[in-house]
Amino acid sequence: MDLTYFHTFREVARKQSYTRAAEELGYAQSSITMQIQKLEKEYGVPLFERFGRTMRLTPPGEELLKLVIPMLELYAQSKETITQQAGGSLTIGTIDSLAAYFLPPYLQQLKQKVEGLSIQLYPESEAVLLAKVREGAYDVGLLLERNPADPALTCTYIREEPLVLVAPPGHRLVQAAEIRPEELNDSEFIVSEGSCLYRSTFEKLLKDQGVAFRIGFELGSLEAIKHCVMNGLGIALLPRIAVEEELNKGSLGVIPFSHPELSFHLQMVVHPRKWRSRALDTFARMLQESS
Repeated sequence: MDLTYFHTFREVARKQSYTRAAEELGYAQSSITMQIQKLEKEYGVPLFERFGRTMRLTPPGEELLKLVIPMLELYAQSKETITQQAGGSLTIGTIDSLAAYFLPPYLQQLKQKVEGLSIQLYPESEAVLLAKVREGAYDVGLLLERNPADPALTCTYIREEPLVLVAPPGHRLVQAAEIRPEELNDSEFIVSEGSCLYRSTFEKLLKDQGVAFRIGFELGSLEAIKHCVMNGLGIALLPRIAVEEELNKGSLGVIPFSHPELSFHLQMVVHPRKWRSRALDTFARMLQESS
């Protein structure tokens, strides 16, 4: 069986779409369909089923993916070991804020250090990216957590990433020296999606302190959250790296509120049995040197 078919199969499983897999791999969609059909004929079972606009793995497909991932990784390892090739690929799972505001300069440096490297970056919720690293679908994961993210993975603390409560510069709470939890009573918040760890931690903290609050907007985009805050629609808790530019320009202000439970660390997670390619080693070393 041609390894290309397994590579295509893995990409369709990742993208949950023939069309997006074709765009990523540079194939015609008909070629993707043909390759998956040949695999299904070879194994005698359907590997994908359609749910709305997405393609999901069938139970046999899920089992095959568990075998295909280490098979393709072993092949990549063999190429790098035998031919000493400089390129290869690196698949990174992370959260939106890190994908947009932390990683780009490191990815640029990595591409310069490892010639010919192909990088795939997947913004995910914390739970999904941890599962993907455990399965081997992602080479490495980056997220914000208070404690070690997963005992089954090798977790490396990179640095502390502060969270800040932001509001329009003229907001009454921005002018204060320090804010106690009760002073946030009846505030209206603009929040990220429910799967966001720092959102759930903050909401629990407020509830434990007996603070009544309202959620005015729940948005999936950090840029949208920032613009809603700037337009006076509410206040928001965000990683400082996501709002540094706006704070420097004065288009957002910081509400001086802090609490030990809002201390998060940038963590790198890797499967303990993961083969450490040159690209992965270089990337890990760059992150650790940035701390």
